[in-house]
Amino acid sequence: MKIALIGYGKMGKTIEKIAVERQHEIVLRVGIENQVDWENFNEAEADVAIEFTQPPVAVKNIKTSIDKGVPIIVGTTGWYEEYKNIEDYCKEKNGAFIAATNFSVGVNVFFALNEKLAKLLAHHDAYNAQIIETHHLEKLDSPSGTAISLAEGILNNHPSYRNWQNEANTAEGILPITSIREDDVKGTHEIIYESEIDRISIEHFAKNRNGFAVGAVLAAEFIEGKTGIYTMKDVLNI
Repeated sequence: MKIALIGYGKMGKTIEKIAVERQHEIVLRVGIENQVDWENFNEAEADVAIEFTQPPVAVKNIKTSIDKGVPIIVGTTGWYEEYKNIEDYCKEKNGAFIAATNFSVGVNVFFALNEKLAKLLAHHDAYNAQIIETHHLEKLDSPSGTAISLAEGILNNHPSYRNWQNEANTAEGILPITSIREDDVKGTHEIIYESEIDRISIEHFAKNRNGFAVGAVLAAEFIEGKTGIYTMKDVLNI
């Protein structure tokens, strides 16, 4: 499979390493200094694009890939207010994309566990839920996209919560998310349910970037040759 890497920072380089190990070829590497190369790229040379950049340019990159007829895997977060527009654009152009707040296999299993736990505790009012997410200092969005996905998993399965806020909060119906930024943290997410008598928690701790990269390459392998809009649940058959 021939892959165009849109974003060639730490994640892009890690994806390249994993992709090459899986016998794929990197045919384009786009960083800050050569962004125009993506617009001028011959789409016939790539089977799929993998995009890990920054929120301000993500939507443009996705549309460019759809226009070129190249299926795209999108790991950038912080642009999801435009998700419906991109979804409509993809359908109109008969394109293909997978956007995920986190491509790690472990995190996507964690998403499923989070939804199950929310269902189990949905009618136990003694427990109050919260999310704590910790990332490196360079992460721009807060809360993390993964934390938002976890919050949505709780909101969709626990009737006591109507919305989330990125701050400590004890208001009825509000799920609090605490965001912590520390040096050299790849990503930690903890779901906590606490009562006066005990505490239940589940946690995902990323040791390195490899998990995100492996998942992104798996998604690229899945979407090659397809049209339509998919999720990591489709990729992993969860």
